[in-house]
Amino acid sequence: MTTFLRALVASLLLSVPALAADTCKGPAPLKEKAKIKCVEARKLALAKVGAGVVKDAELEEEHGKLVYSIDIKKPKTSGIEEVQIDALTGAVVSVEHEDAKAEAAERAADKKEAAQKPQGAK
Repeated sequence: MTTFLRALVASLLLSVPALAADTCKGPAPLKEKAKIKCVEARKLALAKVGAGVVKDAELEEEHGKLVYSIDIKKPKTSGIEEVQIDALTGAVVSVEHEDAKAEAAERAADKKEAAQKPQGAK
């Protein structure tokens, strides 16, 4: 591979958030507990649902499990696929389709929860 092509591939890889860094939201204490990195969880989620673009990724505790919640927008579909990946094992915990209405309700609930947290809490 020529130097130009290597530079081009490297710049493209760095421009893709899923490959550039550990870009999941979530509190530092949870990130310290995770055994797999965000970038790996994103790859596993994309492999599960096929082609798509990661729109959001968050590390959270849900139903007593530490999971990455990955929202993927698939081409030519409405809504998103929400894939939960176990942050300790990398196993797929669930895959759910959320239509636009469910997505909006989840965003509103997240916003309300964030507003109820004490100032400075994460």
